[in-house]
Amino acid sequence: MCSFWKFTAFLSLFIVCICSCKAGTPPPTPLTHLTAPQGGKIVFGTVDGATTQATAMSKILDIVKNNCGEKPQIGRVFQFKGTKTVGVFFTVTNHPSGNTKVAGLVLSAASGPRQVEAALLSDDAQRFGKTVNPMLRQLFGVWHPDGPSAASGSSAGAQSASAGNGQSASNARLHMVTAPDNSASMGIPDGWRLDPSSSGGALHIHGPKGEQLSLMMQKGAIDPTHPFRARSDAQGQLEGPPGTVVIYPYRGDPAREFEAIFQAWRRSNGKGPVRFQGLKAQIATNNTHPDTTQCATADGQVDLQDGYGMQKIGAQLCVYNELSTRRQWGNYLITFLELSFVPTAVAQNDDALFTAMANTYKRDDRVMQQQMNQKMAQKQQIDNQYLAAAQQNSDRIRAQSQAMQASNAARQAGFDRQNAQWSANQATQYSNPGGGMDTRARNNQSFDNYILDQTVVQDNNMYNNGTIGHGTVWNSTADALVKADPNRFEYVTQPNFWQGTDYHQ
Repeated sequence: MCSFWKFTAFLSLFIVCICSCKAGTPPPTPLTHLTAPQGGKIVFGTVDGATTQATAMSKILDIVKNNCGEKPQIGRVFQFKGTKTVGVFFTVTNHPSGNTKVAGLVLSAASGPRQVEAALLSDDAQRFGKTVNPMLRQLFGVWHPDGPSAASGSSAGAQSASAGNGQSASNARLHMVTAPDNSASMGIPDGWRLDPSSSGGALHIHGPKGEQLSLMMQKGAIDPTHPFRARSDAQGQLEGPPGTVVIYPYRGDPAREFEAIFQAWRRSNGKGPVRFQGLKAQIATNNTHPDTTQCATADGQVDLQDGYGMQKIGAQLCVYNELSTRRQWGNYLITFLELSFVPTAVAQNDDALFTAMANTYKRDDRVMQQQMNQKMAQKQQIDNQYLAAAQQNSDRIRAQSQAMQASNAARQAGFDRQNAQWSANQATQYSNPGGGMDTRARNNQSFDNYILDQTVVQDNNMYNNGTIGHGTVWNSTADALVKADPNRFEYVTQPNFWQGTDYHQ
């Protein structure tokens, strides 16, 4: 797996490739330095104190670490065809040289009993994909740790990194392909093809024998156990558009949770679960945003149920988990920096080829910014529509509440008026016990009106045989009539009740 790190969109963009670090000279044995005409540096020679190839490569990588100021990220060790020479690609940031991004290759071979030689190729990350093959040819033209015959066989390059059509990483000629939306481009060998679904900075490459390589795939994710999201789920708003949202309760360990995240990613694409074998995942150090981003690398075997059977999987996964956002809304971001599959039936090791291809990846930031602006504009439009609908709903509820309060106030006013009338009548009755049957009848009618929620109203415009009109109506009707035309309608109190019209003895 190549050490190729990129963050897009909401992740901070950073590219780790190989820097032209000083190889150093472990005394007392001098090393040979070459400058490649096309760019890059070559260093080779005997590594003092190293009795195994693994030890020699480890010592070279330690020198890179000391000179660059950070531990290099390495890929898998592979062997050159027809030789005992092994190699490993690595990436690192050269901090003393202004944080430049550099890519490189360390090689090691046993040149005699308890004597090991090693070589280091390095160049600027953006050039390494183009300069590594010429540097390998230049190196093997003068460096023969396995003998002349082996050197002639190894000069073809890292055969273990097969291109799937007989070409190796060192002799595969890459041609540039560009995503349909012009967001990114990358070099791929002849016989390989770019998937037309590539967009938004993500590239999907297919090899002639079922190989797959995807870079910079990114999706938003939701923790369904978050209280806000649990409410959204109950309202049927959790999933979002198909293929856009990963639903998974991430807990902060991308290595331990790699398989679960991978299965959730497939579910978001409408695909079923897959079966893993020998999956190994480990935390990858992220020195750029360790407080918000957790990364992991993984390899093993998986059956994608696509007709190719078990396949080698290699992945670099990062989860952008900004705590304040996730605590509030349950949102986070998943990025597969690299995801590759190689059918085991191919029986080739494509790691070096994938590294060479990935190192040619270029993203068009202008296109990405345009796409981001469009998404933000769409989001703003949706937000505005949501806010407008919410405001309309709020205004409707407020109007209903105000109307209910007015109705209740009118109803209460009617009750208060009747209570006042009743109290006045009672006072009159008790102060004049001999008020007679007429007083009692008026009093009883007033009480009935109180119980029945009714009021006597006078219509000043209504004449019947020279008499102004009276009528008993509901309290709400009485209030409406008096408010609508107080000069025509007025309330009638108990002392002004008309016998035979407003009450009966």
